[in-house]
Amino acid sequence: MERLGSSMDKDPSFVETVVIPDASSVWDQAVATVRMPEFEPASVMEDFELNSEVVSQLRMYITTVANLYRSRNPFHNFERASHVIMSTIKLLQRVATTDVKKKDVSNEKEYYDFTFGISTDPLTKFAIVFSALIHDVDHAGVSNGHLVKEDDPIAVIYEGLRSMEQHSFTLAFELLMEDSYTKLREALYSSREEFNRFRQLCINCVIATDVFDKDLKTFREDRWKRAFAEDSSCLSEEEAWHCKATITIEYIIQASDVAHTMQHWHVYQRWNQRLFQEMYAAYKAGRGDKDPSEGWYEGKLWFFDNYVIPLAQKLRLDCDQLLDFATQNRIEWEKKGGDIVVNWTKEEEGRGSK
Repeated sequence: MERLGSSMDKDPSFVETVVIPDASSVWDQAVATVRMPEFEPASVMEDFELNSEVVSQLRMYITTVANLYRSRNPFHNFERASHVIMSTIKLLQRVATTDVKKKDVSNEKEYYDFTFGISTDPLTKFAIVFSALIHDVDHAGVSNGHLVKEDDPIAVIYEGLRSMEQHSFTLAFELLMEDSYTKLREALYSSREEFNRFRQLCINCVIATDVFDKDLKTFREDRWKRAFAEDSSCLSEEEAWHCKATITIEYIIQASDVAHTMQHWHVYQRWNQRLFQEMYAAYKAGRGDKDPSEGWYEGKLWFFDNYVIPLAQKLRLDCDQLLDFATQNRIEWEKKGGDIVVNWTKEEEGRGSK
């Protein structure tokens, strides 16, 4: 199979000597644009056979990460991380710009250009899936805002800014850097350039899952307008291309993180209820600002209208299935959501009285 990193600038000692930046600066390392690698024809890409030791280390890493997820969380647990991973892989298999639908892409270079280099770069694809695996590691089951109110050590370390996202990334990445995973890292990268790109992609992807930060939301909207506007004179053609790649990558992980809203109604209901259970349990334990049953119905309609559906419209794939499911789920929730929330609340009250 293809080696994940490029064959250029190999340094056998690099994997052993790399030093990662201080853990408290994860957010500071997020960037507006991650530069994609230059096009390489498949014919010149290095073949790389994953040996049994690499596979063993990968399995061990995934198992360790799985155990770092808090199984008592109804929603932010490893089962949901697995769902996000599967959704990410599915989206990566279908990612393409609108132009691909209109034009027969007859060669590798055109495919590279049309998909902003994402579909032809193994390291980028692995980084996105890896980010899906780690994005909620050790999630506390409460919001970032409540961690600040509790003066939780995690919020203190990260000064209340995207605390859980930074904590999850740091925990998982420090694990990857342990001696137990040297062979796995060698299969990923062998130069400072490859390491930096891998780490940068992971940082941007994990931070992108914080969808309620108002400053991040404003920044992403402004960046989208600059990159995709018909008159994008503020960016050179090359800058716009790399910016579009970064935006698309972040939208893939964001869509995967809320993929249940864009899938069959029963899938949406399952994870919607799990999130309700988690937030209700936090409220009953004195770790929530208000009873989630108050406003849950209206809140989900708002989320569809202001986040899910606009995201599905921007993430142009090879069909409109995501948008179709999101729209239909919104219609169903508007019809049935009120009664559903009443029933869920009764179930939680009954569970608490036992």
